[in-house]
Amino acid sequence: MSEKSSNSSGSDEDVDPESGQPVELGGVLSKWTNYIHGWQDRWVVLKNNTLSYYKSEDEREYGCRGSLCLSKAIITPHEFDECRFDVSVNDSVWYLRAEDPEHRHQWIDSIELHKAESGYGSESSLRRHGSMLSLTSAASGFSATSTSSFKKGHSLREKLAEMETFRDILCRQVDTLQKYFDGCADGVSKDEFQRDRVVEEDEDDFPTSTRPDGDCLHNNNGSKEKLFPPASPKGMNGIDFKGEAITFKATTAGILSTLSHCIELMVKREDSWQKRLDKVFHSQSQCQSEKVRTPRLTTVPLGDAYSTIGTHRFAKQVEEMVQNHMTYSLQDMGGDANWQLVVEEGEMKVYRREVEENGIVLDPLKATHAVKGVTGHELCHYFWDTDVRNDWETTIENFNVVETLSESAVIVYQTHKRVWPASQRDVLYLSAIRKILATNENDPDTWLVCNFSVDHEKAQPSNRCVRAKINVAMICQTLVSPPEGDKEISRDNVLCKITYVANVNPGGWAPASVLRAVAKREYPKFLKRFTSYVQEKTSGKPILF
Repeated sequence: MSEKSSNSSGSDEDVDPESGQPVELGGVLSKWTNYIHGWQDRWVVLKNNTLSYYKSEDEREYGCRGSLCLSKAIITPHEFDECRFDVSVNDSVWYLRAEDPEHRHQWIDSIELHKAESGYGSESSLRRHGSMLSLTSAASGFSATSTSSFKKGHSLREKLAEMETFRDILCRQVDTLQKYFDGCADGVSKDEFQRDRVVEEDEDDFPTSTRPDGDCLHNNNGSKEKLFPPASPKGMNGIDFKGEAITFKATTAGILSTLSHCIELMVKREDSWQKRLDKVFHSQSQCQSEKVRTPRLTTVPLGDAYSTIGTHRFAKQVEEMVQNHMTYSLQDMGGDANWQLVVEEGEMKVYRREVEENGIVLDPLKATHAVKGVTGHELCHYFWDTDVRNDWETTIENFNVVETLSESAVIVYQTHKRVWPASQRDVLYLSAIRKILATNENDPDTWLVCNFSVDHEKAQPSNRCVRAKINVAMICQTLVSPPEGDKEISRDNVLCKITYVANVNPGGWAPASVLRAVAKREYPKFLKRFTSYVQEKTSGKPILF
């Protein structure tokens, strides 16, 4: 493994004497890509508190294939493999292997040094490295937004981290100023209240002699007034208003300046991508002009019916549903006040958003879960396969396949068991299973089943049941950790993350309390029952990726 760094991380040689920042470290590390390609050599660069990797050193000019900001990273040396270490940030985990234990130790120490010495992780570190929190530099306007600032190597990711720090500082300053204003308001209210009491007492006989302690005096009109000490703004809760105002102004200027940096960085990145695109088009034009015939690469494996767009009459509608679910259903629920967490049991979380239209409950539901030992392909297969539906589904009275559209799409009619006092419901829906092709080696292996209502001449609505409308999706992402040594991948290395979303229109009135109580009770049961069923069916069998 070739490296561009000092040999002993954490020493003075690892720090740039001019900037005081850790020096750049670059070299070849083995990175676990996926269960198909396993360990692959990648050129890894540690710079400016960011760990990035490229397919090779020669491809650095084309941009990195992935990067991690190390501010909140967790570095874990492997317990048994002396060359391996893992770097995790939230749900993203990189499994890396060095050439030998010495190089692993060097990488870990360098990463920890970059993380500790980063100038973008906290308010204290911002002050330590002389960032825009300096009152003079921050208040000096936008002179700091010149292109010369980019020579320091600040990336967009770092600037965004700096924005987060500025936001935290600004929030604290707003709280401080709010306390000051609240203190002023309380002081004025107390002063007015005491003056009103003096006026009421002044209705007694006149004249009144002045008290020896000087609390009262007669004014020119013959009335008496209470002497009150003037409010001291600087003394309110010990807050220096002028100083806080100057700091507030400086922080705001820093935010605006950093935003300007971000915009300029994005413009530069757009220019870089345009140059790369022009280079690709130029290469293709040269190949065509020289009449060089090369095999066309395809992202769709031949004969894989689960990853291709179908040719049946509902194909376009299926593709739209798949894209919508991949875009919106996987979004994080954090920060959205409209979603309520109604159930949390271990890895399982169930959210609900209460929606009613014309008295009809249309609550969207979303559940997340993590299951060990099974893949997304296996879970989606059993969820989609109508031959095993009755093995795990307990809410269906009967069902039948109305039409088989392709190997991966069917139209199903089913009736559900009645939930008193509501009328019985039936559903007619198209069910499609799809494999979502990964765009890069960091993407998890993803499978999806979407069920959405359609119309069919062979299953018209009847008076016996109320026809409900559904839009349901189960998205399963398979995460595979590298096995120990030369061992084969086992189910112990497999973890599947499940996202289940359900939008149901019951088709008519039903008691809101009953529907919500049933949904809150049945959805967790359904997920537990179904995942346990799949674990039991796949136990001891070869893994189906």
